[in-house]
Amino acid sequence: MEQIRYPIGQFQLIEHPTPEDRNRWIAEIRDLPLILRQTVHNLTEEQLHKPYRPGGWTVCQVVHHMADNDMNAYIRFKRALTEDNPIASSYREDLWAELSDYRTPIETSLVLIDSIHNRFVGLLRSLHLSDFEKKFTSLTHGEMNLDAAIQRYAWHDRHHTAQIASLKERERW
Repeated sequence: MEQIRYPIGQFQLIEHPTPEDRNRWIAEIRDLPLILRQTVHNLTEEQLHKPYRPGGWTVCQVVHHMADNDMNAYIRFKRALTEDNPIASSYREDLWAELSDYRTPIETSLVLIDSIHNRFVGLLRSLHLSDFEKKFTSLTHGEMNLDAAIQRYAWHDRHHTAQIASLKERERW
């Protein structure tokens, strides 16, 4: 079950990332919308409403969650860049996944993800090295600098895309 839940493994922080590491994460963030769109391309309504694992979210819920998480991450970055170690808001992702907007077509979230990632990449490319040392405090992860946050953000989207891809492979879709 662990392999199904974490097909790319659990998050591993790189303590002292290089500029090349950051550029790789920014490229992943840039490329994710297209990769995700390709991953869900041609899935039927029935397939979109199948959980990626027993007791897990459906593909549709995962895509909508990714959009919600990306919006929250983008705001956390902007607040860290403009405030002194702000407290980042948290949200009940389990309860958000039960709200009615998670039953809307995934296209709404795919467009949203594309837009957020375009803006996020522009912001990330403009940052100076010292900006990555700026911090915010997460209620779930504690104090975090933007070097750690960019890693977690890139991993999060890879993680969920891999969950969908893994389901497609297991189901031979």
